[in-house]
Amino acid sequence: MAEPASLKGTRKRTKERPPTLMGRFWLWLAAVVFYPLTALLSRVRVHGLANIPATGPALLVLNHVSHLDPVYDAVTVHRAARIPRFMAKNTLWNVPVLSNVLNGVEQIPVFRQTADARKSLESAHGALEAGKIVIIYPDGTVTKDPEGWPMSPKPGVARLALEHDVPIVPAARWGTRDVYDHYEKKFRPFPRKTVHVRIGEPLDLSEFRDEPADAQALRAVSELAMSRVRELLGEIREQQPPEEFYSAARRRDQQTRSDDDRT
Repeated sequence: MAEPASLKGTRKRTKERPPTLMGRFWLWLAAVVFYPLTALLSRVRVHGLANIPATGPALLVLNHVSHLDPVYDAVTVHRAARIPRFMAKNTLWNVPVLSNVLNGVEQIPVFRQTADARKSLESAHGALEAGKIVIIYPDGTVTKDPEGWPMSPKPGVARLALEHDVPIVPAARWGTRDVYDHYEKKFRPFPRKTVHVRIGEPLDLSEFRDEPADAQALRAVSELAMSRVRELLGEIREQQPPEEFYSAARRRDQQTRSDDDRT
């Protein structure tokens, strides 16, 4: 039996709603814009939608290959009858109207390389404690790997995972870069592409729960989560993922050694 394209009908009793009337309006408006947009740009194929919990908190961990990713990920989570909450750049709150939408649907501003950077994680912690779903891209930005594989993950995902006993759900998405490639500055809406989303089962972090959350544990949990995301991406692409995460510094070192060998 084929998986349902949406769980909003079957999860009607548990369907999540914004707490305020304005929040519901902004969520409705976002859905009115995002659903047709994703349908216009591509065919979307989602596998494992039921792995997104119907109720309660969860941390959804994804790869990041295009600036279109949040649009597709928001629609995917909404199809699971949940409200997606992203950790988004704080500068988006400077955009008129958009700031109202972001506040209305309780998005989380990320203050990078500022004194307020800690507030981002605090807000994410608060969202999980309030029973919400938080979406995080451990890459920290659109991957710089030319082949589109994940980069070395940031430790923020591990801090959230270890401080909250909530489902940590890995997921991968592929095809959005075919529509919009940020680094090549290419927007290719035609011919219509196919975007695949594969959502895995929650991770088992029991072996880390009773251990101190030191640097070693944070690195191990971050890499465990992103390794599963990478495996799911490999399943979508029907390719064997690389054994190591992409690192610009490592790539420069390899290129330098290669240049030295030729001289």
